[in-house]
Amino acid sequence: MQTVLSVGVDALAYGMVLFVISIGLSVTMGLMRVVNLAHGAFAMIGGYIASYAARDLGLGYGLAILIAVAGTILIAIPIERFLYRRIYGAPELTQVLMTIGITFCVIGIANYVFGPTLKTIPLPETLRGPVDLGFRSIAAHKLFAIACGVVVAGALWYLIERTSFGVKLRASVDNAAMAASLGVRTKIVYAVSFAVAVGLAAFGGIVGAELLPIEPYYALRYMVTFLVVVSVGGAGSIPGALLACLVLGAIDTTGRYLVPEYGEFFFYLAVIAIVCVFPRGLLGRNK
Repeated sequence: MQTVLSVGVDALAYGMVLFVISIGLSVTMGLMRVVNLAHGAFAMIGGYIASYAARDLGLGYGLAILIAVAGTILIAIPIERFLYRRIYGAPELTQVLMTIGITFCVIGIANYVFGPTLKTIPLPETLRGPVDLGFRSIAAHKLFAIACGVVVAGALWYLIERTSFGVKLRASVDNAAMAASLGVRTKIVYAVSFAVAVGLAAFGGIVGAELLPIEPYYALRYMVTFLVVVSVGGAGSIPGALLACLVLGAIDTTGRYLVPEYGEFFFYLAVIAIVCVFPRGLLGRNK
């Protein structure tokens, strides 16, 4: 029973970390129709900035998160303005080539500025030790990751489905010309959506640093993982992304507990099986 609980908690924490990072990619791919392979690079930037703020500047964990998320968004604004706007509506191959080029540039710059070493983000005392739930103790940072995932899922669903901004975003995606003729400033809508996606990537990179360590080739190492999660869940679907992260997180964690020598075999086997049965993803939107 203890093993089952351990696997369950680890799987839930891992799944929620994947969700917080990947949901921004789901937004850009499913709603903005941009294949953004540089999404993991923004998560890496957030992790690097948070590590520098917490370790080198001695700032608190919460303040380091705020600085890292804000800093990543500020870095992303000119990139969106001068690069991403050129590929909105472009063929997918063009988007792939552009964004993977951005990924390599970010990796090169990050390694030059911060050095090619593993970066750690010191946790506050409240997140370092275990939390006694009565029937067992669970690492506090894992509970924190789970709570962050729940909050992000609820907040993002409300933003897209229940606010005027969400209506404008969906209208801009469905018919940008018509939305613009009705007074929707589509460029601003896209820019804000991109900023939200980048901010979530940075936040997820920081929160998940204990499970997905921030290292020089982070953006490449986890690029396929983030892309797979979006594909399995269904691009643009928040419930689909959450379900995919929980399912794949459970399968991957269970496989690593029981047969660690197989590595990520069961993770990708599950991906193949799900995509064969659900080509549009578990809860994918119809185009």
